[in-house]
Amino acid sequence: MRSFLLILFICMPQSAITENELIRRFEFNYRFLAGEFPSHKAVDIYIPMPVVNGSQRIMSTQFRSSFAGKEGVESTHGNRYFHIRRPANLNGPIDAEFTWVVERKMLTDDPQALSEKDRQRYLAPNNLVPVGHKILDPIRTEIHSSRADQSAIATARAIYDWVVENIEYKKIGGGWGNGDTFWVSNQRMGNCTDFHALFISLARSEGIPARFEIGFRIPLSMAGGSINNYHCWAQFYLPERGWVPVDAAEAAQHPELKEMRYGYLPADRIHFSTGRDIVLSPAGEYQALNFFIYPYVEVGGVPWKVNLKTEFSYRAFN
Repeated sequence: MRSFLLILFICMPQSAITENELIRRFEFNYRFLAGEFPSHKAVDIYIPMPVVNGSQRIMSTQFRSSFAGKEGVESTHGNRYFHIRRPANLNGPIDAEFTWVVERKMLTDDPQALSEKDRQRYLAPNNLVPVGHKILDPIRTEIHSSRADQSAIATARAIYDWVVENIEYKKIGGGWGNGDTFWVSNQRMGNCTDFHALFISLARSEGIPARFEIGFRIPLSMAGGSINNYHCWAQFYLPERGWVPVDAAEAAQHPELKEMRYGYLPADRIHFSTGRDIVLSPAGEYQALNFFIYPYVEVGGVPWKVNLKTEFSYRAFN
């Protein structure tokens, strides 16, 4: 650990950093209660499960549910989920609870080869994340004039700077929170989904692969408690560095963290899923999920708009 700390202190911007920002171990609890459904139709619920990769390890899992289920993997991004089914002609609410013990490491550059299939995937538009659209032209003109040179690394940094400096983190009225590049380009405000939709649209428009990631924040300053909202961030790909993480929304909220949220994300989060327009079932091919952080419900094979009661909490071990 000492050598790892030393390397990070040398490479990172000059700023105070604690060991908790480098590696964090915590228990995360995810619970939901789904109410009444038509009893003559089967009910399917898909619950996101935490990502497992080099920066996030699941050390143990506990699970309980009022109905049986099984794990699955979404085919496009490899997102894990748990599928619970209440058969037709049965009544009663569906109650489920997961508790994971997680080890999370600081996220830095992830040097790895990018397949041509993934490169094309992360350059392509999503429903609310256009690529090369005229609405982006004025912003791209400003970015081209401000970047240090025409390289991908200089362009990515100029995109990050523009988004942080020109978009306000504000959740007022309607329209925000959908990760809608069209909306945020006009309104110049929103939450983390809006910030990173715009970042990804701009990066892809410049030929830089970029992807969306979502989960929850695990506060470094508290030993535990409830969590009210999701949090999201992005990564972009450079051949010389691999996947590079950014959190433009947090940088906009806390300008003193701007340098520390470009290329470095502390171990203050849990990652649940990657990507937009997620398809979990045959019905999803016609109505893909915008992003996947809350349970997704189908009744009789049809997407079901229902208010689920969800509760999220954590307990830190360090």
